[in-house]
Amino acid sequence: MSLSLFDTHCHIDFGQFDTDRDEVFSRMQQAGVERIVAVSVELNQAARLSALAEARNNVWFSVGSHPNHEEEEEPTVEHICALADHPRCVAIGETGMDFFRQHVEPEIQENRFRTHIRAAKETCKPVIVHMREADEVTIQVMREEGVADCGGIMHCFSSTWDIASQALDMGMCIAFSGNVTYKRNEELRDVARQVPDDRLLIETDAPYLAPVPHRGKRNEPTYVRDVAACIAEVRGVNLETLAAMTSRNALRCFKIQE
Repeated sequence: MSLSLFDTHCHIDFGQFDTDRDEVFSRMQQAGVERIVAVSVELNQAARLSALAEARNNVWFSVGSHPNHEEEEEPTVEHICALADHPRCVAIGETGMDFFRQHVEPEIQENRFRTHIRAAKETCKPVIVHMREADEVTIQVMREEGVADCGGIMHCFSSTWDIASQALDMGMCIAFSGNVTYKRNEELRDVARQVPDDRLLIETDAPYLAPVPHRGKRNEPTYVRDVAACIAEVRGVNLETLAAMTSRNALRCFKIQE
């Protein structure tokens, strides 16, 4: 069985890749990483993300504003929907709640999060949720806004099985990044073991959170293979099976036709 991996969350348009982006794509494909979603953290990325996706048939993108990004003007449902009206845009976000670094006030983060969920429901696209040290309020907002109507992804999941279960009950997929490979994160690997087969996703969050054995280096989509290998071992399946399963899940979640 050939390897077919899907990095569901990376930032390949960031400046860290400006000097060798073509080489990164080449390494990625050699490693069996066939598809990526380039994820937005600010609304003014939409033009360059759409251009990147138009130039490569294995790249899709999202539209959104990170909870801790200081936008000049807060996004509206109408603005997000307009930017998302592109055939290569497959998701809304990343959005959510982040109390680890509060560059943006919690009230503004919450309002922004609600706006993104409403836009996701309006566009019938999944929402990509960033959650850091804000588990309860994130889940509460998702429940109040009816996130089950659009579904989505708990990006770079790093919380407990209880929180994962609540997100799963609302129709969300759970995505794991490089931190699942870190030695201290045994509890997180246990969560990765329990996620149902049809809700499991993998990602890099490149250029951040490089997995073992690349920890401390710039991350890139190639390394999603190491995330997959870790989770495959935890779940007691081979790498090819894990890769095929998570790729099918990503295609279904993002409504991408093969």
